[in-house]
Amino acid sequence: MDLKLKNKVFIVTGGAEGIGKAISLELVNEGAIPVIVGRAAEAAEKLSRLIREKGGESLVIVKELGVEDICRDIIQHTILTFGRIDGIVNNAGANDSIGLINGNPNAFKKSMLTNLTHCYDLVHYAIDYLKVTKGSIVNISSKTALTGQGGTSGYAASKGALLALTREWAVELLSFGIRVNAVIPAEVMTPLYEKWLNTFENSQDKLDQIVSKIPLEKRMTVPEDIAAATVFLLSERSAHTTGQWQIVDGGYIHLDRSIT
Repeated sequence: MDLKLKNKVFIVTGGAEGIGKAISLELVNEGAIPVIVGRAAEAAEKLSRLIREKGGESLVIVKELGVEDICRDIIQHTILTFGRIDGIVNNAGANDSIGLINGNPNAFKKSMLTNLTHCYDLVHYAIDYLKVTKGSIVNISSKTALTGQGGTSGYAASKGALLALTREWAVELLSFGIRVNAVIPAEVMTPLYEKWLNTFENSQDKLDQIVSKIPLEKRMTVPEDIAAATVFLLSERSAHTTGQWQIVDGGYIHLDRSIT
């Protein structure tokens, strides 16, 4: 299926590693140009080289998201380079374990800055360009916004807010033909997830326990699963889809565990 993304430009925050890397590569596979934004300079340059080897094009912008005016600079850099923006993927964020008991008000506010406010900033500064292209926005949320996890108030609040903003922006941007959707991952095998698994004394037992609760195929979701859903939502093939929350988790959240 041709997703009609050739030469279109998409900003992907946290676009160099894990889910973001998979999204960037999937965009390249469809002929699009990812703008890879984040603080992982070495990983971003490595990914950019890989994209060039594949015959694709990308732009790397190494910035610390959440810092004042950084998002405006990112948009200006992208426009000066390509002259257009066709979409934004708000993917950057980290489960930082800032809980109600084990956190504090300042840490909670910092978590919101790390995981949420840059999403608003980036879209705010991009909106005039998205109006021209009738672009699309995909917010990458998390199962924690729907299920809770415990001990991660900042991250859960941020990802829940992203779901609310998905529908709020979808309404506000209807008249411009700009679509806004969210993808909700659950258990995804990324480098960060592997790092978390390795904190357990027997990481394989922990992994087996998690996988046993994933109904479809009894396997972990992989970044490419999230990337496929995200890029489809960015494309014209989902031209009449907006304000939706797409859960990609092998049935982990909603299917009855008794069926397994």
